[in-house]
Amino acid sequence: MSIAHGRLAVPAFSASSHRHPFLLRRGRFLSAVAKQTAKATRCPPEDGAQISSPSSASFSFPALHSLSSSQKDQISLYVRTLLQWNQRMNLTAVTEEREVMSRHVEDSLAILPPLQRSYLSHCCSSPPCDGLNVVDVGSGAGLPGLILAIACPNWKVTLLESMKKRCLFLEHIVALTGLSNVQILCERAENVGQSIDYRELFDVAVARAVAEMRTLAEYCLPLVRVGGLFIAAKGSDPQEEVKSAGKAIQLMGASFLELCTVGSHSPKGQRTTVICLKHRATPKRFPRHPGIPTKSPL
Repeated sequence: MSIAHGRLAVPAFSASSHRHPFLLRRGRFLSAVAKQTAKATRCPPEDGAQISSPSSASFSFPALHSLSSSQKDQISLYVRTLLQWNQRMNLTAVTEEREVMSRHVEDSLAILPPLQRSYLSHCCSSPPCDGLNVVDVGSGAGLPGLILAIACPNWKVTLLESMKKRCLFLEHIVALTGLSNVQILCERAENVGQSIDYRELFDVAVARAVAEMRTLAEYCLPLVRVGGLFIAAKGSDPQEEVKSAGKAIQLMGASFLELCTVGSHSPKGQRTTVICLKHRATPKRFPRHPGIPTKSPL
């Protein structure tokens, strides 16, 4: 696992990533991360509250049935740590274990079936979907990217997040869970999309609860290789949003592929996965400068 900040580092998923010259030049930042992580690890929850491991009832959701016992342990550790850190920084509005499992974990896992089905149908000639290079744009607390990395240990997953505090949490939880297939990139999507190290590198870009489709298309599609997928997790009725994003998706070199309805135990009910297929290179002018995609959507 590696973490890069500010300027961009070459992707790395090996133990030698810490020797990259850029990361050595950013030693102060990494030292600060290490100190804050150690401090946060020692601190108990505020007000003496005890956070227990998720109960077996929490794993009753269908999307979790296929996970191994070790993967369920990693999910439990993630949920417990998220709730603990959430007392000190704003990672999620959810404060109950079962809600984290239903609204975040299960919702993230719900992306997997349509992702795998579409990738096998349109992006590769034979199963299984091994060794995918996936980027989670606007990862926040690691959703859905960290959950996908746990569920698919043979994938390489990059968590792209611009906020330092969230990247601190991500580094901490990746270390705790022992995930070796995750890279954390602390940078804006607009900058990463213009980097020769990351542009059109990934097989799949995923995004959940980040922005509307017009903006997401400009954030995500420049990162996807020709022949790859862009997948957005949306609510129950995203048709108008998808329709308004048609121009942006086309400008990025992609086309709308399908809307997949997925079941969810979330209070918000039904969820929809929006899938786009990239069929040509994104024009060099995209993505535009940081902030522009949000202020002036295509």
